[in-house]
Amino acid sequence: MISAKLKLDDIDRKIITLVQDDPNLTHTQIAEKINRSQPTVGMRIKKLEKEGILQFQPGINFKKVDLFLSMVELNTKRPDEILEMAKYCPFMLNAFRLSGPHNICILLSSSKLDKLDNIVNYHFRSNPDVNSVSMNMITEISKDFILPIDFKSEEHTPTLEEGCGANCKFEMAKLKGLAKNID
Repeated sequence: MISAKLKLDDIDRKIITLVQDDPNLTHTQIAEKINRSQPTVGMRIKKLEKEGILQFQPGINFKKVDLFLSMVELNTKRPDEILEMAKYCPFMLNAFRLSGPHNICILLSSSKLDKLDNIVNYHFRSNPDVNSVSMNMITEISKDFILPIDFKSEEHTPTLEEGCGANCKFEMAKLKGLAKNID
């Protein structure tokens, strides 16, 4: 059970559920709904945040914006390098290690479809350590889906020659051992 694994009691579960349903609730409003004092709720929320169990994620709600969101699954000989790359590429929202025929899943976003295709070409289809690539466009999202986005990515059109921007290209070169002494 999730609650047992996270060591949550009934009050913690109620607080988390209320915050997930409406992140704008005040501590006083939560306290009224669960029949506890406002300081108790405040202390509980602070404890849950400190433990990393409850977090507030600023970002774009992909359910409500007109941006392209794609899921790229790939099989690579070097999954750790791809996960590290995702920390720097401005188009990569997140990356996940998978079990199964694909060992990495990456979420990409842009306002232009051709940019997403260029990113996949640059980072994966041209990479000899990547055995297979599957890119799927997400066409519908059932619930709110909030992720941070790097607005600077829109200033750059990724290419095979220039990558996804200065930081991304620098990190790719570093990962491939081409820029060992660059600071």
